[in-house]
Amino acid sequence: MRLLKRAAGVALVSALLISLAACRGNDRIEGDADATTFRIGSIGPATGDTAIYGLAVQNGIQLAVDEINEAGGINGYKIEYQFEDDQSDAEKSINAYNVLKDWGMQMLIGTVTSTPCTAVTEETHADNMFQLTPSATAVESIQYDNAFRMCFSDPSQGTVSADYIADAGLADKIGIIYDSSDTYSTGIYQSFVTEARERGLDIVAAEAFTSDSSTDFSVQIQKSKDAGAELVFLPIYYQEASLILAQANRAGYAPEWFGVDGMDGLLDVEGFDAKLAEGLMFLTPFTPDAGDEATQTFVENYEEAFGSTPIQFAADAYDSMYVIKEAAERAGLTPDMSVPEICEAMKPAMTSITIDGLTGKEITWGADGEPSKEPTVVLVENGKYKVLQEEQ
Repeated sequence: MRLLKRAAGVALVSALLISLAACRGNDRIEGDADATTFRIGSIGPATGDTAIYGLAVQNGIQLAVDEINEAGGINGYKIEYQFEDDQSDAEKSINAYNVLKDWGMQMLIGTVTSTPCTAVTEETHADNMFQLTPSATAVESIQYDNAFRMCFSDPSQGTVSADYIADAGLADKIGIIYDSSDTYSTGIYQSFVTEARERGLDIVAAEAFTSDSSTDFSVQIQKSKDAGAELVFLPIYYQEASLILAQANRAGYAPEWFGVDGMDGLLDVEGFDAKLAEGLMFLTPFTPDAGDEATQTFVENYEEAFGSTPIQFAADAYDSMYVIKEAAERAGLTPDMSVPEICEAMKPAMTSITIDGLTGKEITWGADGEPSKEPTVVLVENGKYKVLQEEQ
C-alpha cells in the first residue's frame, strides 16, 4: 500500500509539473513581460512516406535560425525553434500544434503538406496566430487572413505549367496522369485543364489513380500512348512518378514528361534509375544547381550542416524564416507581445515587404496570403537539374 501511495504521489507531482510547464508556455499566448526570445514552431512529416519534405523544411528553418541568431536575432532578440512531426496526418498535425502552443509558440512556419495545413489553419485562425506555410499548396491552407504562403498554390502551378508548355511549343497533344484522391494533385489538374484548353492544347487522355491503386499504372500509360499524347503532365509526387517512368519505359512509351514541385526528390528515390528521368521537366522554385552566389552559399552551408543536398522544400523553409525576420522587423515586434498582437502587426507588414530569396526575386504578398514571383522550370539532364530560364 505504501508503494502504491508513493507511486500515486510521484504521478501527481509529474502531472503538476507538466501542467505548470504548459501554463508557462501558454503565457506567451497572452503575452509574457519576461520573455526575451521569440518562439517559432514548425510542423511537418519527419517520419512516413513524405518525410523527405518535412526533414528538408526542418533543416532549412534550422539553418536560417542559426544564421539569424548569430547575426543578432530579430530586433535584437534571439529565436527559439522547435519542430514537431505530424507524419503528414491532419489529426497528428493538430496534436503537434497543441504541443507547440503549450511550449509557447508565437508564430508558426507550417505545416509542410496541404491537408494537415488546412486542418491546422483552423486552429491558428481561432488563436489569431501568424502562420506562414513554406510548402502547403492547397487554396484552403491559407484561407484566413492570419495565414500566408511561400510557395505557389495548386491552381497557380497548374496554370503556369499549361502556359509554359504552350509558350515553349512543347507539344499539342497532352496526356495527364493524376491522383484523384489527393487535393494537391486534383487542384493542379483542374487548373491545368482549364488553362490548357484556353491555350489551345488538346488533352487527349486524362487518367486518374488513387492512393489505393498507386503501384500499377499500366492502364493510364497505355491510354496516353494509344491517344498519341506527345507530352504527359504529372501533377503528382515523386514516389508515384518514379513508378510511372519505369513502367512507361517497359511499355516502350517515351513522351515528354512535365511535372510540378512534388517531383523534387525523384532523383533520390532508392533503386530508381535516374536515366529514366532524362529530359523530364518540372516546375520548381529552386534547384541546387543554379549558378547564383546565394544558392551556392546556401547549398554549401546546408551540405556542411546536414550532410545532404537541399531540395526545394529546404529552400522554401529557409526563405520563410527570413521572410518572418523581415516582416517582424518591419512590424517592430518584441517577444513580450501576445500572439494576437504579433499576428495583427504581421499582417500589414507582410503586404509591405519585398524579398529576394532562394525561391524567387522581388517576392511580394497580397492580403490573400499568396506570393507573387516568377516561376522556374528545370530540366533533368545527365542526372542533374538544369534551369531552363537561364538559357532564354
